[in-house]
Amino acid sequence: MMVGDYLRRGVAEFVGTFALIFVGAGAVAFARTTTDIALANGLVIAVMVSAVGLISGGFFNPAITIAVAVTRRIAPPLAGFYLVVQLGAAALAALLLKWVLPSAAANGTHLGTPALGGISSGKGVVVEAVLTFFLVWVVFATAIDPRGTFKQIAGLAIGLTIVFDALVGLGLTGAAMNPARAFGPQLVGNHWSHFWVWYVGPIAGGAIAAFIYEGLYLSGGTPKPEPVGPPETGIEEPGPGTAALD
Repeated sequence: MMVGDYLRRGVAEFVGTFALIFVGAGAVAFARTTTDIALANGLVIAVMVSAVGLISGGFFNPAITIAVAVTRRIAPPLAGFYLVVQLGAAALAALLLKWVLPSAAANGTHLGTPALGGISSGKGVVVEAVLTFFLVWVVFATAIDPRGTFKQIAGLAIGLTIVFDALVGLGLTGAAMNPARAFGPQLVGNHWSHFWVWYVGPIAGGAIAAFIYEGLYLSGGTPKPEPVGPPETGIEEPGPGTAALD
């Protein structure tokens, strides 16, 4: 794959992830209700996946990138590049939020860092794993499965999954479903309480969903190790890509 293609895909992943963290974490500081926060996260993902999924796959989430990589539907070097871009975009988005937000809002919410809501860290990992399982399952079913007939609505389906995940999970774990969503605010706000919950949970839940969907519905396919088309499908024909979380 040429350097220019990495740059093209990387910029798309950067913009999408940056938008997710800026809007998603920013909503925590100013949104009035849980529904407002859920809609903010779901809408930004729905729009960005629809906008640039054709270019990069619209992952915006290390848990999704890893899930696609472990099922060999994206080349390892490209997956590693995506991880760096996603985490870098998350950090820069959080840095901008710290600059623009009033100090009371930024400090009071730790820049929108996800937090446990009265449950143990072990239960938090399970919640994040379950929520991310739903997200990656929908990603594979609507955006990756080459036999699917719903690629035109993949962005909407993925965004709505984030909305219903957030409605149940915001009060329990912050419903991150995305290590980048946690990493940016944690790094810039220097707030690492139970930080591992938002890495172990989403990565485990996403990988389990990917393996199950791959084994049940896609095991007959033979994806190319270095896809020419959208990385989540590994096919040459252009098509919508995937996304992720709040």
